[in-house]
Amino acid sequence: QVQLVESGGGLVQPGGSLRLSCAASGNIFSINAMGWYRQAPGKQRELVATITSSGSTNYADSVKGRFTISRDNTKNTVYLQMNSLKPEDTAIYYCNAGGTGWNSREIYEYDAWGQGTQVTVSS
Repeated sequence: QVQLVESGGGLVQPGGSLRLSCAASGNIFSINAMGWYRQAPGKQRELVATITSSGSTNYADSVKGRFTISRDNTKNTVYLQMNSLKPEDTAIYYCNAGGTGWNSREIYEYDAWGQGTQVTVSS
């Protein structure tokens, strides 16, 4: 089983910065795309940014130029650097990863989610 653990959330003033981290662990054979999603109160979960194993990135229009996604394949970790934060960025941020895992019987595809980390932007 593959697990994702996020860290780095918190309270920050508008215009401030935060860096989120998400580490994958378990019986990992490969990790393909990794990404960050967020869900604000009363709203649906939305994509923030994704990154492929080769480093290609994709961003939501609302965060382009402010957020940067990166990954360290040697550590099975994905990061989200968030700059120029706005109150509308307030949400629970979730990490996602897809790839193949293994157990004693088989190699299988997984789509794993972290437990979420709260980001609050407020003065």
